[in-house]
Amino acid sequence: MEKRAIYQPGASSVEGLPTALQIFHNHPPAMVMPHWHAQVEVNYIMRGCVHYRMNDHDICLNAGDMCLFWGGQPHQMTESSDDSIYAGAHLPLVHFFRMRLPQNVPSQLMQGATLLTSATDVADTENFARWHRYAHSGDPARADHAVNELLLRIERIGFEPYVMISNNKSSPKKDLSNQQLTRLVARICDFIASNFQQDIGSTDIASAAGVHPKYAMSVFKKSTGMTLNNYLSLLRLSYAQAILLREEVNVLQVAMDSGFGSLSAFNKSFRNIAGMSPSDFRRDMRSGGQLTNVSAVIPR
Repeated sequence: MEKRAIYQPGASSVEGLPTALQIFHNHPPAMVMPHWHAQVEVNYIMRGCVHYRMNDHDICLNAGDMCLFWGGQPHQMTESSDDSIYAGAHLPLVHFFRMRLPQNVPSQLMQGATLLTSATDVADTENFARWHRYAHSGDPARADHAVNELLLRIERIGFEPYVMISNNKSSPKKDLSNQQLTRLVARICDFIASNFQQDIGSTDIASAAGVHPKYAMSVFKKSTGMTLNNYLSLLRLSYAQAILLREEVNVLQVAMDSGFGSLSAFNKSFRNIAGMSPSDFRRDMRSGGQLTNVSAVIPR
């Protein structure tokens, strides 16, 4: 019997390039274990079916379904039919918070909900394929065009039927609708994306955004459900996850290269999201192991 392909976290660039907007179009292999990354993910199922295990809920997607979810929660594609083809993108928060989505959708996504819509058509199949070609054409103008069209398509979800899926029964936080505040969050995300490997903190982030640190922390928390330090740690952890699986460097070097100031801080943050130490994570993954009972998320 032919052995089916599986996705090994760290095998692609999504974890290692947490600030890049990436567009994909391929057969999605089932994942060997849950993974996480610092982008919002959009999946459009062109053919076949897939099953996702999210942090607090499961979701099945069939041909014609499109979903949007926050990759910062551990998630795993546990099943993928032999004929499945999907397309989509990984959206850094700097792009995500520039989109005009329905009120409450961004905050619900950041708290772990999945947006699901079946309001798609043949144009989506053609467009996602073209956006992928443009994004990988080597032509910056075509790549920019693909990104702009993709973001507009995601915004269009708000004009058609969709549902939010989550087992979290708590009331969603009110989304910030003021455009000035949304632009502030985008500036904050932009600065963190460019500097997360450096020794920065909330004061540096707020200064770059031109606001008081307490105001920056308050706006970011209300918009994303995370503190500035939580998001900064997530980018660093996403980057470290890829280094651990790709390169033969010691854990201390991984911690330093990822922007953590000490090995103890790195170990504590990594255990919080992966449920094990960085060394155990690398050992288990390289031996073909699988994480179990991964339910932690970056603290809110």
